[in-house]
Amino acid sequence: MKKLLFILLFLSSSLAYSQSFYRFKFEEPWSLSASIGPTQYFGELYSFWKYNEGVQPDWNANVAIHYTFGTNLRARLDFSYIKISGQDPPSDPRANRAIRNLNFRAQNWEGTAMIEYYLFPVKVPNIHRNLWNPYIFAGLGMSTNTPETQLDGNWVDLRPLQLENNPYERNILVFPMGLGLKYKLNVYTDLTFEGNYRFTLTDYMDDISAYNIGEFYLDLVDDYVTGKNPDRLRLAVRNPDFLDDNGFPDIPKILKNGGRIRRGSGLTHRYDGYMTFNLGIEIYLSPDIWDNFFLRNRVNEKAFRFW
Repeated sequence: MKKLLFILLFLSSSLAYSQSFYRFKFEEPWSLSASIGPTQYFGELYSFWKYNEGVQPDWNANVAIHYTFGTNLRARLDFSYIKISGQDPPSDPRANRAIRNLNFRAQNWEGTAMIEYYLFPVKVPNIHRNLWNPYIFAGLGMSTNTPETQLDGNWVDLRPLQLENNPYERNILVFPMGLGLKYKLNVYTDLTFEGNYRFTLTDYMDDISAYNIGEFYLDLVDDYVTGKNPDRLRLAVRNPDFLDDNGFPDIPKILKNGGRIRRGSGLTHRYDGYMTFNLGIEIYLSPDIWDNFFLRNRVNEKAFRFW
């Protein structure tokens, strides 16, 4: 009888012990992540590569859903809030941009779908994930496009004003691509580091594209003189050399100059873009995570807890 009781106790304890480890044998294809970090815009109001203008970062926040579908491949849906901005002062004197006195900011929402390729296999049980795993990624997405600037102390939406007589969309295509690195914190969690550059097909994330206002300055002057929409000229021409003593556009000077007032780079083939650097946490959605990580099962606590 004692031997039988001993065998039953041994088998039950062994079963409980093996069950506690058995959960690590499963592959967990789904995960959620959240991250935050700096953002850097590139366009008519900022050039990092050509001039020495330092870093002028804003910030972004991101949440994502991940799914493992191949040995080294994962799919991902991203949802982000991204703030970007640019301004002439302080700019490199060689760029000859400070005299324009232009600036903008944008607070955009972005959704992207991407494919990630990892150096080490990811279609493995949680416990077998590599401690470090670098990866590359690329995809396609959509972002809002909402450039604003200040006028008389108020933020003004620039897109509806069409300062260059060239309308552009509120939503734009983005092409994200970059590099990342994951560090395994524990069975359920990774720490993530990532750099992501977005290419676009628009030159109007900053509301500036044309080299000068020569092609449309008469329309701007007409809107100002008639009072139809005077803000268009005030926002397009902010160079102090073409303003009167009260800070308003000097119409005779603008007309005499023929609209040769510097606005952008004049390069029609270069589009705007932006880069993000993020630090975040990724959590793998194990079936027992709620019992063993968040809402530990108190009934079987003594049998199954081993940490």
